[in-house]
Amino acid sequence: MTTPRSQLIALDVTPYYHCVSRCVRRSFLCGEDAVSGRSYEHRRDWLEKRILKLADIYCIDICAYAVMSNHYHLVVHINRPKAESLTDDEVIERWGMEHQLPPLIQRYVKRQLICKAEYKCCEQVIASWRDRLSCLSWMMKELNFKIALQANQEDDCTGHFWEGRFKSQALLDEKAVLAAMTYVDLNPVRAKIAQTPETSEYTSLKKRLDSLEADQPTPHGLYPFIGYERLNQPDGIPFRLMDYIEWVDLAGRQIREDKRGFIDERQPEILTRLSLNQTDCLKLINDMERRRRIWVGSAESLESTKTELNKSRIDGLKI
Repeated sequence: MTTPRSQLIALDVTPYYHCVSRCVRRSFLCGEDAVSGRSYEHRRDWLEKRILKLADIYCIDICAYAVMSNHYHLVVHINRPKAESLTDDEVIERWGMEHQLPPLIQRYVKRQLICKAEYKCCEQVIASWRDRLSCLSWMMKELNFKIALQANQEDDCTGHFWEGRFKSQALLDEKAVLAAMTYVDLNPVRAKIAQTPETSEYTSLKKRLDSLEADQPTPHGLYPFIGYERLNQPDGIPFRLMDYIEWVDLAGRQIREDKRGFIDERQPEILTRLSLNQTDCLKLINDMERRRRIWVGSAESLESTKTELNKSRIDGLKI
């Protein structure tokens, strides 16, 4: 007997979940159809953009994702405290990014309500939207519906695109979160469609590494790594990004009998394979996660600041 979704998502137990949705039709979600020769690769981009867009709307943080040929994976953090801290206007703004606001709410926004009954009705509607903003089922429904609609329009057909509802696993501790994220980011390597994590297109780790290339520690739409527990700790994944990257590279080298792909042992370590710009950015992030500094930047920037301020020494710069 199928377990009700309400029993699978228990936020009093854990806010972290691993989700999977599979395509029901032979014509894949992405990839190339071997029979017709038609390519569906562009649909990976649809899905990645949709995931990151919904992350801006919902109070559900994206820890990891991977878009495969006939399914996709998500590791999410359901951030109910964030939803509860939103003002009513912020709830309306978020919901309005993806939905048409009813006339009564539009009048509420314009402060044109005329009686208590209208205010009470608006409060009930806003409360329901607040609950939905931290509801995994609602986000997954809106993610899958939009992609199914686009795919059906492109294929000029109707019917189900997804294989029933999404599957979910509760991640009960940090080890489970790490294992699920690693599994998701290594999916293309294990499926033998990429040789290394940094060449695995449409994965969260590839997105993070591309962001490092642009000197951005966390790409837009993804939950940040915040390092180990400390006072005044911000919201984020409780690991260091550098440690996670090295761990994924190590795990990817393990040969598994049930999987076709792995990282070739002749490949150098991942920090050696990354560009100079990426490794420099990682070192900065690493320093920030280890301890708080007044000045954060490259050696050249720190040296320039030391000269500009006429200081004999500056924190973070070795003499």
